[in-house]
Amino acid sequence: MKVKVGIIHTTPATISSLEKLAERILPEAERVHILDDSILKDMIAGKSTEDVKKRWMAYAEILKEQGADAVLSACSTVGEIAEEADRSLGIPVYRIDEAMAVQAVERGSRISVLATLPSTLGPTVRLIGQKAKEAGKSVEMESVLVEGAYALLMQGNRREHDERIREAVEQCSRHSDVIVLAQASMAAAVSPEQADMVLTSPVSGMEKLKRDLTKLHR
Repeated sequence: MKVKVGIIHTTPATISSLEKLAERILPEAERVHILDDSILKDMIAGKSTEDVKKRWMAYAEILKEQGADAVLSACSTVGEIAEEADRSLGIPVYRIDEAMAVQAVERGSRISVLATLPSTLGPTVRLIGQKAKEAGKSVEMESVLVEGAYALLMQGNRREHDERIREAVEQCSRHSDVIVLAQASMAAAVSPEQADMVLTSPVSGMEKLKRDLTKLHR
């Protein structure tokens, strides 16, 4: 299967990890990465969603013009923009967190959603709610912001970033069936002891992309 996949990032924190993951899960695919970290900064600052959408859509169009067979959004904050692009671009556009949301609904009814950015909580909670509705299932969701963790990551202090996430996971594990880490940049923080009840987006998102591309190119 020879395919070309475009991946749009809004933080440099996801580029290396997703490239390594793609090398393992989609080794036959040519990957093109686009980074615009001003998108996430604007979303955090509450700037116009329309302006952000225009920029993100422009990158998706560029990837299509470069021959991409599919586009993957590496950022959960702009996941709803990716859904809109999927309806209009003419090639498949994927949210990296969609498969994770489906798994969360399948795994339990009490779901804790953890994020290091407030701008990510809303889109992720809405996505899980949408998947629960499609499954005909009632779920209870708790939104948890891991204060200060993202700033630590941007300062290069991944150790403390990861520790804060693990502490939040430990607290939520006492009353949750499943815990969702809303951002791809959080995935590496999960300890082996916590892995059974924690869902992250990179692996499941990339595996869904591979399954769908395999079906399209049989």
